[in-house]
Amino acid sequence: MLDLRLSVAPMVDRTDRHFRFLVRQVSLGVRLYTEMTVDQAVLRGNRERLLAFRPEEHPIALQLAGSDPKSLAEAARIGEAFGYDEINLNLGCPSEKAQEGGYGACLLLDLARVREILKAMGEAVRVPVTVKMRLGLEGKETYRGLAQSVEAMAEAGVKVFVVHARSALLALSTKANREIPPLRHDWVHRLKGDFPQLTFVTNGGIRSLEEALFHLKRVDGVMLGRAVYEDPFVLEEADRRVFGLPRRPSRLEVARRMRAYLEEEVLKGTPPWAVLRHMLNLFRGRPKGRLWRRLLSEGRSLQALDRALRLMEEEVGEEGEKEKPGPRGQREAAPGPAREGV
Repeated sequence: MLDLRLSVAPMVDRTDRHFRFLVRQVSLGVRLYTEMTVDQAVLRGNRERLLAFRPEEHPIALQLAGSDPKSLAEAARIGEAFGYDEINLNLGCPSEKAQEGGYGACLLLDLARVREILKAMGEAVRVPVTVKMRLGLEGKETYRGLAQSVEAMAEAGVKVFVVHARSALLALSTKANREIPPLRHDWVHRLKGDFPQLTFVTNGGIRSLEEALFHLKRVDGVMLGRAVYEDPFVLEEADRRVFGLPRRPSRLEVARRMRAYLEEEVLKGTPPWAVLRHMLNLFRGRPKGRLWRRLLSEGRSLQALDRALRLMEEEVGEEGEKEKPGPRGQREAAPGPAREGV
């Protein structure tokens, strides 16, 4: 049973295992995604480095990119063997590199190949195979064309669609593609009405939990992206308000957990900055938050984190520490779980 009510988008150079572990300390319920991973990297690269994750990261999805059905099917099979809960196909990346490789958003130009890919991936694994896609290409998108694409992929066995509610403009930079094409979340809402048997997650420009809750009244799930990286505590009320879990962690509590995590990682040979860079925004908007960021940026060590922690303990105290759990099973009003993905 896939619960897709709230997830964190795959982000290149952002959603590695260290950042995912941090997010998991803020929310136990939110669904996590890897960075976009090209199938050839999985087949030929260091799989342990690329695919390993901690058990705490569940539920977690592996996002793959590629254009060859056999290669993607084998990469999906490997991902399933590593323990991923979902395999997601990227049909949304508009970058030049993706276009040169024939994967990402440009695959939407060849729906026959997309169907072939999805069928091969679906036959290779038992976990759900899902897609993350755009509304269309080059600003020429129409709702009818979008609906036809969904219909074609559903015929290949896909039941879960994460829709970045913008067109992909292949001539623009990746950054411009996150900002310039207009958002049309209403199209994703409409898809849910037209295909009630399928699961739809809307993505793009959503900055707060309140916005997410608005969309959850209309679709099965919401995916947040850079808002979470800029401040992981966008999700501080997610467990209580979305998943009905009686917890609300504090920034200081999460920082302490990350300190223990960093100590473990350093003993394994992980450079401290690989973890610390994801912690820079942990006290964003809080007193001494800029000083926290500077201490970590300049020190880049476990000792620097200890100094920053002492500072925040003096400044913040135990403000916002998690409350005592209520009765087991106690829930606030929240939308029900999304439909099963396969």
